[in-house]
Amino acid sequence: MGRSSPPVLACLFLLLLLASAPQAASYRVLYAEQYYRLYHQHFYQYPEDTLENIHYLEEALKADFANPLYALARIADRQEWAQYRTLFKMHANLKLTELYLTLGSKYDKRTAYFFNAPWKRQNLESLEQAESAYRLALGYWSESLAWAARIPRLRYNLEQIQRWEDEWKRIVTGDLDYRRIIDGHLRRLARVRAEFQAMDQNTY
Repeated sequence: MGRSSPPVLACLFLLLLLASAPQAASYRVLYAEQYYRLYHQHFYQYPEDTLENIHYLEEALKADFANPLYALARIADRQEWAQYRTLFKMHANLKLTELYLTLGSKYDKRTAYFFNAPWKRQNLESLEQAESAYRLALGYWSESLAWAARIPRLRYNLEQIQRWEDEWKRIVTGDLDYRRIIDGHLRRLARVRAEFQAMDQNTY
């Protein structure tokens, strides 16, 4: 009897999963907060994981906000609601900046080694992908700055999104400056590209 229990339990678990499948399939993602909850940190940043998170946050920026009852922070009045939505937009754009930087780093070639000459074309294509990601990061950084500038000062302390408020402070004080970082990446990338272009891929 004791030996037959685990298979029985496994079957019951499988039946429960199957029973809940239609409910899971019918769950509709409509609101910005729902998309944001799908965004998650990965221990290893594989390109497909980064692209998945980019999709969720880009959809979050396009979606309407849920009723304040379902916000990611406790909202008491219209003023807090306005600050919350602005911080949400700033934060989502900031995370997209970071995600595109992460994506760019996966394709970036920081040094043009002479022994990579036989793969010159592939390396140049990889650098093109890296540059595209960095320029997209720059666009989202500009959006982060624009949304941060809409809040002259934080009037309300929304405890559940304290981290977003900390990000706002770092942005408006200039402590966080992704423009400088991205410009540095683009300058180095241009130099490495020129070195690859100057290579003769038939000799090394």
